[in-house]
Amino acid sequence: MISRLNGWLNQLDSKEQCLSELPLYRQYGKLVRTTGLVMEAVGLKLPIGTLCLVERASDNGGPPYIESEVVGFSDNRLFMMPLENVTGMLPGARVYVEEGANKQLPLGPALLGRVLDARARPLDTLPPPSSVLRGSLFTAPFNPLLRQPIKEVLDVGVRAINGLLTIGRGQRMGLFAGSGVGKSVLLGMMARYTNADVIVVGLIGERGREVKDFIENILGEEGMRRSVVIAAPADVSPVLRLQGAVYATRIAENFRDSGLNVLLIMDSLTRYAMAQREIALAIGEPPATKGYPPSVFARLPALVERAGNGIKGGGSITAFYTVLSEGDDQQDPIADASRAILDGHIVLSRRLAETGHFPAIDLEASISRAMTELIPPAHYKKVQRFRQLLSSFQRNSDLISVGAYVAGSNPLLDDAIALYPQMESYLQQGMDEKSDYKHCYQKLEDIFPQ
Repeated sequence: MISRLNGWLNQLDSKEQCLSELPLYRQYGKLVRTTGLVMEAVGLKLPIGTLCLVERASDNGGPPYIESEVVGFSDNRLFMMPLENVTGMLPGARVYVEEGANKQLPLGPALLGRVLDARARPLDTLPPPSSVLRGSLFTAPFNPLLRQPIKEVLDVGVRAINGLLTIGRGQRMGLFAGSGVGKSVLLGMMARYTNADVIVVGLIGERGREVKDFIENILGEEGMRRSVVIAAPADVSPVLRLQGAVYATRIAENFRDSGLNVLLIMDSLTRYAMAQREIALAIGEPPATKGYPPSVFARLPALVERAGNGIKGGGSITAFYTVLSEGDDQQDPIADASRAILDGHIVLSRRLAETGHFPAIDLEASISRAMTELIPPAHYKKVQRFRQLLSSFQRNSDLISVGAYVAGSNPLLDDAIALYPQMESYLQQGMDEKSDYKHCYQKLEDIFPQ
């Protein structure tokens, strides 16, 4: 849009002549106020989500226009948020709109192996995607009665998850963790080892360094070949962080509707919620729960519900959403809301991570809600036994470590002490080690033969 307008400006004698001869840009308004990152304009009546161009001073060394998006309105004033740096913005600047403009972004197989930003611009130094298939960011809500039930086990290659937190194809799981406990490495293992046709990764609100590290060192060349990565780092506009999460989900939906099985990894759902909080508070929405406005809790299920199984005979989206627990607080409002709308959660423990236990999965705090429908009763019985013994050992670990426990006092604890080395070995796994579902169950049978 900007390149077309700049071309006309170079060819014509004046900006007014350009606007009079270019019908797409005849409609314009005026910037009357900026507060923080919110710009207010008058003279235009536009729907929320419309893209606009705001004039910038010609001597600032950058493009002559700032791209922005309408995020709200009050009476006759539009609230817009910029998609880029606002240096050089002028009081009373004109605001232009491309009539009929709609967000149509590329979709389909041409995106495989690519790293794009939230506007589908390449970040991998390659040419723009050659996809002829384009679509809107938003789709109609899915009729829940048309979805296929979760009936097929998904092998993610991680022993503790395959054997004790079995996940089904089309399930939506949360990965709850604080900072520095190994969530990115665990996501990379699942991306490399999961049996999926396509992997879609949304890196939302992460540090720029982590984006490159995830792609090169964690996802790796093998995982990248069947992947699409959408990156909206922490230094981009909150509008683009929101759009990046939605675009990654839309790409996954397109592959699912083509009959493919998709693994969607969103890192992180918390940053998505924070981006919506920034926008909502900036345009005057009152905070409700710990500083989060109500619109945040409305947007979370709207995004998550788009994942899952498709109609009968179609594909699936198995989704993993990371949820950052501030100060390892599992009662954080976003963590609490996410647990209610997801099909299970895996909690990573800082205590385990500090002891060198990887993956640092807190089995007692984790659950897969679809597991009972996926595994046979004999398998589930062993999982229950494993949990009972592990919980008994952890509750009495202080007594055991100081030698205060007398053998024979508690038969359950006696079994837990005897089997704990095998159970701990079962829960740990190297990041370069793959453990398929059948092997996971066999090792569980070795620990509990009956």
